[in-house]
Amino acid sequence: MKKMNDEEQTLICGRNAVTEAIKSGRNIDTLYVNRNAGGSINRICSLASEKGIPVKQVDDKKLDHMCAGAVHQGCAAMLGCAEYSTIAEILETAREKGEDPFIIICDEIEDPHNLGAIIRTAEASGAHGIIIPKRRSASLNYTVHKTSAGAASWVKVARVPNLAAAVKELKQQGVWIYGTDMKGEDIYSTDLTGAAAFVIGSEGFGMSRLMKENCDFLVSLPMFGQVNSLNASVAAGICMYEAVRQRRNK
Repeated sequence: MKKMNDEEQTLICGRNAVTEAIKSGRNIDTLYVNRNAGGSINRICSLASEKGIPVKQVDDKKLDHMCAGAVHQGCAAMLGCAEYSTIAEILETAREKGEDPFIIICDEIEDPHNLGAIIRTAEASGAHGIIIPKRRSASLNYTVHKTSAGAASWVKVARVPNLAAAVKELKQQGVWIYGTDMKGEDIYSTDLTGAAAFVIGSEGFGMSRLMKENCDFLVSLPMFGQVNSLNASVAAGICMYEAVRQRRNK
């Protein structure tokens, strides 16, 4: 294993080491491979897919940088900093507390600092869990843990292959889905006191079309300046604490 000084993330480099780590059930966050490397690379990718480990295609230059000179043979595995939960476990947490579910859905939040900040606010506001997609999203790596100030160790995070399916599962459990969008209704005029999940869109593009179509409500934050958008983690924090305010008053 190679400890990276710049990001302080632990990597396993090399085909045999990566293969055995996958087989042993190690908590692997992401597998990075150069598929052009040939040989056993495709078999390693298949093994990772069977275990539900996201596989990202990179070139040797990227792997050289990640592995800091260690021999990688076209593949490296990033170890996760925490185990992921399930949607069922998040809902069970709410039931155990006797509270309406309060969940944050991150729609392709790729900046680990933003995800870490969202997790930190979610923990402080009493949210029961976070849902993120397996693809095109930051994961529970060292940067996320550091930015969350340790909150990532306390908040349940579910990583799902399909956000639309996750939303459907939440709806079946009586959870209303609130999407954040500039064209939505004023959040301060919207009832947020029941079982609720907030969808926070990506930093550059907001919510995806499919997610927007699956929302029960669209809410917006009033903007009074020249800039018409907020940082994703800031917007998420405002939404969470408006929900907290309403729930306390109720």
